[in-house]
Parts: sequence; structure tokens; C-alpha cells
Amino acid sequence: MTKVAAQALAAADDPVEALMRSVRIPPRPSLLIDLQRELGERDPSPRRIAKIIANDVGISGALLKLANSPFYGAARKAKSVEQGINFLGVNQCSALITGMLARQAVEAEGVPLNEFWDVSAKRARALVFTSRKLRIAPPDIAHTFGLFCDIGVPLLMNRFPDYIDTYAAASNDAENCFTVVEDARHQTNHAAIGCLLARNWGLSADVSWAILLHHDYRVLDDPATDDAIRSLVAASLLAEKGIQRYHGNSTSLEWDKGGALACRHLGLTQEETDELLDELHDMFGTDH
Repeated sequence: MTKVAAQALAAADDPVEALMRSVRIPPRPSLLIDLQRELGERDPSPRRIAKIIANDVGISGALLKLANSPFYGAARKAKSVEQGINFLGVNQCSALITGMLARQAVEAEGVPLNEFWDVSAKRARALVFTSRKLRIAPPDIAHTFGLFCDIGVPLLMNRFPDYIDTYAAASNDAENCFTVVEDARHQTNHAAIGCLLARNWGLSADVSWAILLHHDYRVLDDPATDDAIRSLVAASLLAEKGIQRYHGNSTSLEWDKGGALACRHLGLTQEETDELLDELHDMFGTDH
């Protein structure tokens, strides 16, 4: 284990039992357990996956709608959930369903999460786009990481009444690591909590590690850390910059902290970075 990763994991692992008692981590949905069991088979069956999700009309309908959306580029329209799964592929289908289940399971008391899920969806799309373009991660891994990257935020909102103030302070701190601000106030942070949820839900190790490290930009200069994890963290910074830019913000403090490291790790020149951000901006414009 690398030094950077070990330090980050220590923050998540040392007080694991206390965190689990104090912060409610939604249990892994039974539908996800059944889906992961099927995906663990030697030859996962789209027909069996369709049967697994058939009892959840909302997820079945949403999956079919996504399968027929322009973003996934289906040449033909899927007329059934099974056809949709065949068009998307079982891994991408699993990533989409996992994201839908997260939206069902995670709530914040008294706080509407529409904006949170909108940003999460944009991040997921940006990561899929960037990962395909730069060939840095499978689309399903990129999508899942994008959706679950900040999943600890609403969970901490539920646990700490003043977490919204903490989040605002961390978002506007130009010097300190985002999670350092959270740790100082609450002895935990959204990256650690998100990692715990990812582990409990059986998500891939790359996704769990990337969630834990996504604000610790030292990892981008740590060659001992798996390249796939570093690439996801770097791509998340590009997504963050792209989202901020799309919403009319010319500056991004997270980009200021880690953008140069991210571009260096991904081998992007300034011109290539600007071109990629333009492409993300155009893609976000098709969301509405």
C-alpha cells in the first residue's frame, strides 16, 4: 500500500466502527445483491437481469429510457428492458441501475437533493466521455465513480446539522484540502463515508479507492498508487472544472489545487485540456 493511500485509508479505517454507528450508511439494496450475483456468473444473462429488475417498475422504465437516449448512441430503439440491456451491455446496465438505487436510498433530511443529483449525473457523464476519449477506464467504472464520488455529502448532512456550513467553508477554502476542513470539524469527511458505502455496496475496489482519494491530489504524483485510480481522480478534476465552467464560474478552487497535476498525469497539453472542456460544455448543453 502506498504512503498517500495508507494515510487516507487510516482516516477512514481507524474509526470505522464509530463511523458506522454515528453515520447511517444505507444497506445494500436486495436488488443490487441479486444483480451483482448474476454479474458474478461466468456468462451473465440479460434475460435474467431483466427479470431481476422487473419488479421495480421505476428502474425498469428509467433503464429503458436511458438505453434509448442519444448519449448511449443506440442505432435502434429498444422495445423491452432485455433489449435495452443488450444494447447497453451488462456492465453499463449494472452501473446505471446502481446509480438509480443510490438515488432511491440516499436522502438528506429537510434538504432537496435535486441539484446534488444533477451535478452527480453531469460528473458521471463527463467521466464516461473523458474515459472513452483518453482510454483511462471502462465506462461502467467511470460512471459509477462519477455518481458515487460525493455520495457521502448527503449522509453527513443527515448526521451533522451544521454540515452545510462545513461544506460551504470547504468549498471556499483556497488553501486547504477539502477533506481536511471536514475532518477538523467532524472527525470524518465525505470521501471516507463515500468509500464506506461503496465497500458496503460491493462496488469495485478502483471505485472505492478513487472515492476515498478524490480530494487528495498528492496521489496524482504518487507512482506507487494504481494508475487506474489516479486517472479517475484526475478525470474527476476535469469534470469538476467542466461543470463549474458550464454554470458560468470562470474559476474552480479544486482545479486550482490539482488541475496542473491532473493534466500532467493524463498527458494533456493546455490546448488539449481547453478542447476537452469545450466538448464537455457542449455535452452538458444537450442535457436539457
